[in-house]
Amino acid sequence: MAATPQAAAVIGVLNKVIKYAIGLGAGASALQTSLYNVDGGERAVIFDRFRGILPEVVGEGTHLRVPWVQTPHIMDIRTRPRSISSVTGTKDLQMVNMSLRFLSKPAEERLTKIFQGLGMDWEERVLPSIGNEVVKSVVAQYNAEQLLTQREKVSHAIRDALMVRAADFGIVLEDIAITHLSFGTEFTKAVEMKQVAEQDAERARFVVLKAEQERNAAIIRAEGESEAAKLISDATKQAGAGLVELRRIEAAKDIAETMSKSQNVVYLPSGGNMLLGINPR
Repeated sequence: MAATPQAAAVIGVLNKVIKYAIGLGAGASALQTSLYNVDGGERAVIFDRFRGILPEVVGEGTHLRVPWVQTPHIMDIRTRPRSISSVTGTKDLQMVNMSLRFLSKPAEERLTKIFQGLGMDWEERVLPSIGNEVVKSVVAQYNAEQLLTQREKVSHAIRDALMVRAADFGIVLEDIAITHLSFGTEFTKAVEMKQVAEQDAERARFVVLKAEQERNAAIIRAEGESEAAKLISDATKQAGAGLVELRRIEAAKDIAETMSKSQNVVYLPSGGNMLLGINPR
């Protein structure tokens, strides 16, 4: 019977500990459900069951909310790459396949409107449709050949139009570029045939220029020979046969000098008899 007061005291202490533990657990659980984290490169849009979407966008860090009443929706605001492809027609009715690559992100000040109107998958809902719309409208203003020769101009036109359309939905686009451009088989064959024809025309023009240069060279050569013959004729009239004899002596001198350097030439006396290769016995 002596242990009864001690047991009652222990039981009372245990009951208090259990009560405090339950209270602390409930408080910790309530605190945990009241806190939420927003990581770097993200923002939170709060949905309130009584007031709807709150206009304030919550930044990075740990924040408080009213459990069950408020629900945070985390949205990524970091820039991400996106590619779209579109098959459309040019001004001269040629089919072209064009691919675009750009960087996109939502405008932070319009996150609440984006969440209300487009939801979390705003990128899939907007970018493919406006991308095809802009590409088709811009490409239709150019011929197929202009898409090749004025590619930079076409790229700028697509970029400006696409940025304006994306801004209507609260989307920011950066670094828009044409990554692929191809045409139909008929146009490709026509381009190849045109290149071959241009090469043939260039080759024919070169042949004509070459013949013209050769003709001019022949004329100049003939004029030079005619002038030389005239000079020789005038000199002959003035000096008589002496000039001809001088030219003959100079030619004979050149021939003799050339033959003297050859090892296959044998000189024989002009008169008399000479026996070669006789072995006397």
